[in-house]
Amino acid sequence: MKNKILELIKSSATNQDDYNSLVSIFNLHEQLQYATNIKQMAEDIFNWLYKEFKIDNLTFSLFDVNKNYKEIILKKGEEFYLDDDLSYFFIINTHTSLNATVSFRATSKVHFKILEVKYETIEAAFFQVSPIVQSGILKKNFIESSSLDSVTNVYNRNYLIENLNTHLRLSNNTRDEIYFLMVGIDHFKAVIDEFDYDIADKVLIELAKVIHSNINEFDMVGRLNGDEFLVSVLNNASEYQTEEIAKKIISDFADVNILINEEKNHFLKKTICIGFEVYRLNSDTTITDCIKNADIALYEAKNKGRSQLFKFSDLSAEDTIDLF
Repeated sequence: MKNKILELIKSSATNQDDYNSLVSIFNLHEQLQYATNIKQMAEDIFNWLYKEFKIDNLTFSLFDVNKNYKEIILKKGEEFYLDDDLSYFFIINTHTSLNATVSFRATSKVHFKILEVKYETIEAAFFQVSPIVQSGILKKNFIESSSLDSVTNVYNRNYLIENLNTHLRLSNNTRDEIYFLMVGIDHFKAVIDEFDYDIADKVLIELAKVIHSNINEFDMVGRLNGDEFLVSVLNNASEYQTEEIAKKIISDFADVNILINEEKNHFLKKTICIGFEVYRLNSDTTITDCIKNADIALYEAKNKGRSQLFKFSDLSAEDTIDLF
């Protein structure tokens, strides 16, 4: 593709259309340099394709070869397939296991023929902007690898606590309470002992899905260790509403069938308990204290059996003595 951009530069001296194409490519290149993340880059690429070539659909996706996992970053327009006669796709290689695919489809056979004529310009543009997109992909991968749990893709402990503290600083005390749910799987060690770590990971992944399906997009989830997840409810839910969310997470997870043997069609069912604690912004209690309290409440919930919810505020002096 390097030769195509060089040919375009050479011909632009005598050909006005090629000169205009070259200006357009460098405008895209400049625009992408101001993008703060890979999704914004994908938006900029789509807007450029629409403005220059009337392309009104696009799929920008990342594919991790090692994990065999595809992530859609941006999807515009109608559904289409890569093997469609009217489709185009470009691969942006980062020279790591993570690469990007930019695909789009012509709206008609006439439009397809127009794009065929302009194909080298589009190809030259992707060659020119590839280093910027590569940098955006690698930056995204680095941030996620340092902030996300590798198994469940929820926040890790350090990143969650750091973001909670940031949230408190930015909130300017606009709310009085944050609710913490400490979620733990009942007899999780038995899964590892009876099966293996792969099955245990499946259980953790399914639990993460259930948690996310029951909370607001502004709430945060982190895996603290082993089978424990901390949910921080940051939206405007009340204490009662948060209790209902916790009960729903417990009941939904109890209904999940976790596939452990596809050939034999064997499934596993597990249950969870949840410890509940309230963080009050005007109190002397720290976030760290509240997380510890939620963990104590989880411990007490598990003492009471499976699928239990226990509030730290309900802990009696006698319970406290038993804990320590």
